[in-house]
Amino acid sequence: MTTPTERIILGIDPGTAVMGFGVLAVELGKVRLLEAGAIRFRAAEDHALKLRTIFLETTRIIERHKPDELAIEAQFFGKNVQSMLKLGRAQGVAIAAALHRELAVTEYAPKRVKQSITGNGNASKEQVAAMLLSILALPALPSSTDATDAVAVALCHHFAQGAVPRSGRSKLGGKGGWGAFVRNNPDRVK
Repeated sequence: MTTPTERIILGIDPGTAVMGFGVLAVELGKVRLLEAGAIRFRAAEDHALKLRTIFLETTRIIERHKPDELAIEAQFFGKNVQSMLKLGRAQGVAIAAALHRELAVTEYAPKRVKQSITGNGNASKEQVAAMLLSILALPALPSSTDATDAVAVALCHHFAQGAVPRSGRSKLGGKGGWGAFVRNNPDRVK
Protein backbone atom coordinates (compact mmCIF):
# COMPACT_ATOMS: atom_id res chain seq x y z
CA MET A 1 0.00 0.00 0.00
CA THR A 2 1.36 3.43 -0.88
CA THR A 3 1.60 6.36 1.50
CA PRO A 4 0.32 9.82 0.60
CA THR A 5 3.90 10.81 -0.31
CA GLU A 6 4.27 7.89 -2.69
CA ARG A 7 2.43 6.83 -5.79
CA ILE A 8 3.11 4.51 -8.66
CA ILE A 9 2.08 5.37 -12.21
CA LEU A 10 1.75 2.84 -15.01
CA GLY A 11 2.09 4.34 -18.47
CA ILE A 12 0.98 2.44 -21.56
CA ASP A 13 1.55 3.07 -25.25
CA PRO A 14 -1.11 0.75 -26.71
CA GLY A 15 -0.69 -1.22 -29.89
CA THR A 16 -1.52 -4.52 -31.55
CA ALA A 17 1.98 -5.09 -32.93
CA VAL A 18 3.83 -3.81 -29.86
CA MET A 19 2.51 -2.48 -26.54
CA GLY A 20 4.94 -0.37 -24.54
CA PHE A 21 4.75 0.05 -20.79
CA GLY A 22 6.61 2.11 -18.21
CA VAL A 23 6.23 2.16 -14.43
CA LEU A 24 7.29 5.20 -12.40
CA ALA A 25 7.50 5.58 -8.63
CA VAL A 26 6.98 9.07 -7.23
CA GLU A 27 8.29 9.50 -3.69
CA LEU A 28 8.48 12.89 -1.99
CA GLY A 29 8.42 14.59 -5.39
CA LYS A 30 11.24 12.49 -6.83
CA VAL A 31 10.51 10.27 -9.81
CA ARG A 32 12.30 7.04 -10.61
CA LEU A 33 11.79 4.41 -13.25
CA LEU A 34 10.83 1.01 -11.84
CA GLU A 35 10.39 -0.92 -15.08
CA ALA A 36 9.89 -0.35 -18.78
CA GLY A 37 9.42 -2.76 -21.62
CA ALA A 38 7.52 -3.78 -24.69
CA ILE A 39 5.23 -6.70 -25.36
CA ARG A 40 5.51 -7.88 -28.95
CA PHE A 41 2.81 -9.78 -30.80
CA ARG A 42 3.23 -12.13 -33.74
CA ALA A 43 1.90 -10.59 -36.92
CA ALA A 44 0.00 -13.77 -37.79
CA GLU A 45 -1.65 -14.01 -34.38
CA ASP A 46 -5.44 -13.66 -34.31
CA HIS A 47 -6.54 -10.17 -33.23
CA ALA A 48 -8.77 -11.54 -30.44
CA LEU A 49 -5.81 -13.47 -29.01
CA LYS A 50 -3.69 -10.30 -29.08
CA LEU A 51 -6.39 -8.53 -27.08
CA ARG A 52 -6.41 -11.38 -24.56
CA THR A 53 -2.63 -11.09 -24.23
CA ILE A 54 -2.88 -7.32 -23.72
CA PHE A 55 -5.38 -7.87 -20.89
CA LEU A 56 -3.28 -10.60 -19.25
CA GLU A 57 0.04 -8.76 -19.57
CA THR A 58 -1.43 -5.48 -18.30
CA THR A 59 -2.89 -7.37 -15.35
CA ARG A 60 0.51 -8.99 -14.62
CA ILE A 61 2.26 -5.61 -14.65
CA ILE A 62 -0.41 -4.24 -12.30
CA GLU A 63 0.00 -7.22 -9.95
CA ARG A 64 3.80 -6.85 -9.99
CA HIS A 65 3.97 -3.11 -9.27
CA LYS A 66 0.60 -2.29 -7.67
CA PRO A 67 0.24 1.09 -9.41
CA ASP A 68 -2.20 3.71 -8.20
CA GLU A 69 -2.97 5.10 -11.64
CA LEU A 70 -2.87 4.25 -15.34
CA ALA A 71 -1.88 6.87 -17.89
CA ILE A 72 -2.49 5.75 -21.46
CA GLU A 73 -1.84 7.35 -24.80
CA ALA A 74 -5.10 8.19 -26.58
CA GLN A 75 -5.77 7.46 -30.20
CA PHE A 76 -4.92 9.98 -32.85
CA PHE A 77 -6.70 10.26 -36.16
CA GLY A 78 -5.21 8.24 -38.96
CA LYS A 79 -6.05 7.43 -42.53
CA ASN A 80 -6.46 3.68 -42.06
CA VAL A 81 -9.81 3.03 -40.37
CA GLN A 82 -9.07 -0.66 -39.73
CA SER A 83 -5.83 0.22 -37.93
CA MET A 84 -7.66 2.80 -35.83
CA LEU A 85 -10.31 0.26 -34.83
CA LYS A 86 -7.66 -2.28 -33.81
CA LEU A 87 -5.71 0.32 -31.85
CA GLY A 88 -8.90 1.45 -30.11
CA ARG A 89 -9.64 -2.12 -29.08
CA ALA A 90 -6.10 -2.54 -27.71
CA GLN A 91 -6.43 0.68 -25.74
CA GLY A 92 -9.85 -0.37 -24.43
CA VAL A 93 -8.59 -3.75 -23.25
CA ALA A 94 -5.66 -2.18 -21.37
CA ILE A 95 -8.08 0.29 -19.77
CA ALA A 96 -10.43 -2.58 -18.85
CA ALA A 97 -7.55 -4.41 -17.13
CA ALA A 98 -6.79 -1.27 -15.10
CA LEU A 99 -10.44 -0.71 -14.22
CA HIS A 100 -10.74 -4.37 -13.24
CA ARG A 101 -8.00 -3.65 -10.66
CA GLU A 102 -9.75 -0.37 -9.66
CA LEU A 103 -7.06 1.98 -10.95
CA ALA A 104 -7.75 5.58 -11.90
CA VAL A 105 -7.33 5.96 -15.69
CA THR A 106 -6.30 9.08 -17.62
CA GLU A 107 -5.79 9.39 -21.36
CA TYR A 108 -3.31 11.77 -22.99
CA ALA A 109 -3.07 12.82 -26.62
CA PRO A 110 0.35 12.18 -28.21
CA LYS A 111 0.93 15.93 -28.72
CA ARG A 112 0.19 16.63 -25.06
CA VAL A 113 2.71 13.98 -23.98
CA LYS A 114 5.41 15.47 -26.21
CA GLN A 115 4.54 18.99 -25.04
CA SER A 116 4.82 18.06 -21.37
CA ILE A 117 8.17 16.31 -21.78
CA THR A 118 9.95 18.58 -24.28
CA GLY A 119 7.90 21.78 -24.43
CA ASN A 120 7.16 21.01 -28.10
CA GLY A 121 4.04 19.09 -29.15
CA ASN A 122 5.69 18.19 -32.44
CA ALA A 123 8.91 16.82 -30.92
CA SER A 124 10.50 13.72 -32.40
CA LYS A 125 10.77 10.42 -30.54
CA GLU A 126 14.50 11.10 -30.20
CA GLN A 127 13.87 14.48 -28.56
CA VAL A 128 11.40 12.91 -26.12
CA ALA A 129 13.91 10.15 -25.30
CA ALA A 130 16.71 12.68 -24.70
CA MET A 131 14.53 14.67 -22.30
CA LEU A 132 13.51 11.49 -20.45
CA LEU A 133 17.19 10.68 -19.92
CA SER A 134 17.72 14.15 -18.47
CA ILE A 135 14.55 14.41 -16.37
CA LEU A 136 14.81 10.91 -14.90
CA ALA A 137 18.63 11.01 -14.66
CA LEU A 138 18.94 7.63 -16.36
CA PRO A 139 22.14 6.19 -17.80
CA ALA A 140 20.15 4.71 -20.71
CA LEU A 141 16.59 4.19 -21.85
CA PRO A 142 14.96 0.96 -22.98
CA SER A 143 15.87 -0.01 -26.53
CA SER A 144 12.20 -0.05 -27.57
CA THR A 145 10.70 3.29 -28.59
CA ASP A 146 7.33 1.87 -27.53
CA ALA A 147 8.65 1.48 -23.96
CA THR A 148 10.14 4.98 -24.07
CA ASP A 149 6.79 6.37 -25.26
CA ALA A 150 5.03 4.63 -22.36
CA VAL A 151 7.49 6.13 -19.85
CA ALA A 152 6.77 9.54 -21.40
CA VAL A 153 3.01 9.01 -20.94
CA ALA A 154 3.52 8.14 -17.25
CA LEU A 155 5.77 11.18 -16.73
CA CYS A 156 3.26 13.41 -18.54
CA HIS A 157 0.64 12.22 -16.05
CA HIS A 158 2.93 13.05 -13.15
CA PHE A 159 3.44 16.57 -14.53
CA ALA A 160 -0.31 16.96 -15.15
CA GLN A 161 -0.86 16.41 -11.43
CA GLY A 162 1.00 19.65 -10.73
CA ALA A 163 4.57 18.37 -10.47
CA VAL A 164 7.35 20.63 -11.69
CA PRO A 165 9.66 19.21 -14.35
CA ARG A 166 13.25 19.09 -13.12
CA SER A 167 14.59 20.27 -16.46
CA GLY A 168 12.56 23.46 -16.26
CA ARG A 169 11.98 23.25 -20.02
CA SER A 170 8.68 21.38 -20.09
CA LYS A 171 5.36 23.12 -19.81
CA LEU A 172 2.82 21.86 -17.33
CA GLY A 173 -0.68 20.75 -18.08
CA GLY A 174 -3.33 20.39 -15.46
CA LYS A 175 -3.56 21.95 -12.02
CA GLY A 176 -0.96 24.07 -10.33
CA GLY A 177 1.96 25.31 -12.35
CA TRP A 178 5.01 27.17 -11.12
CA GLY A 179 3.08 29.53 -8.85
CA ALA A 180 1.44 26.62 -7.02
CA PHE A 181 4.79 24.88 -6.74
CA VAL A 182 6.40 27.94 -5.11
CA ARG A 183 3.46 28.36 -2.70
CA ASN A 184 3.44 24.67 -1.77
CA ASN A 185 7.23 24.25 -1.53
CA PRO A 186 8.77 27.41 -0.02
CA ASP A 187 11.65 25.34 1.38
CA ARG A 188 12.65 24.23 -2.15
CA VAL A 189 12.85 27.75 -3.59
CA LYS A 190 15.93 29.82 -2.83
